[in-house]
Amino acid sequence: MEVPHADSTPARLGGLTSWLLTQAAEHAGRLVADGFARAGARGYHYRVLAALDEFGPASQATLGRRSGIHVSDIVATVNELATTELVGRAPDPVDRRRNVITITPLGGERLARLDGHVRGVQDALLAPLSEDERAELRRLLGRLLSHHEAKSKRDA
Repeated sequence: MEVPHADSTPARLGGLTSWLLTQAAEHAGRLVADGFARAGARGYHYRVLAALDEFGPASQATLGRRSGIHVSDIVATVNELATTELVGRAPDPVDRRRNVITITPLGGERLARLDGHVRGVQDALLAPLSEDERAELRRLLGRLLSHHEAKSKRDA
């Protein structure tokens, strides 16, 4: 196995899967943040728009859970998206104390453009891998994540 930065990384670190995952995740995070910044967006914007597009209208609390955004950040994110008319916010007809958030046609267009940026970032991140290797990596990471998410729920 070739260890990245073998001249500056102790072998005992470079041989740890957890260390390699952390380093790759940090690099991926930088690429994604830079890609969104070039598009005048943030990752939270993409996550909210994607959740609304896939699952439909939702309360802010549900939207936070679906997008993985903490409750303390979801309100500010929805406010940013509402200000630019990418989402709509209306009182819930069942419970007027909460709002229902919907993606607007403009938000759908923005999401499609951001999808293009995300594809570009994925290609840059995974450049050294073949399509089959990329699929295998996604499969293995998905399996790892599913295992630990299920374990967390069982332990809760």
